Amino acid sequence: MGVFTFVCRESGDDWTAKQLNGELEASAGSNFELQRKLVQSALSADSSGGVQSSFSYVTPASGVFQVIIGGGGGGGGFIGGGGGAAPTASGGGAAAEAAPAEEKKEEKEESDDDMGFSLFD
Repeated sequence: MGVFTFVCRESGDDWTAKQLNGELEASAGSNFELQRKLVQSALSADSSGGVQSSFSYVTPASGVFQVIIGGGGGGGGFIGGGGGAAPTASGGGAAAEAAPAEEKKEEKEESDDDMGFSLFD
């Protein structure tokens, strides 16, 4: 699994990026083009699996772009808790169909009588 983090800056009409811990660099006329070039650069350095990317603005003229290669089983997987996992882009739909349906639990409102004491005792 490879993680590539880039610092991106806009200067005039061009966007430039430099890898935080490494030698990869790129420049382009738009933020979107820059991201595409950075993904290709990261893939040329490590092509071990699926690709995930994320861009976050820090200021209107700068941001952080991260490319993660591998480690996700092909990408598209859901990371988090609660509710079950979403199928991945690599064909996890069959596993989701085979999962048993969750039973709904009826919530019963408890009264003071159920607890053995009352507020007014």
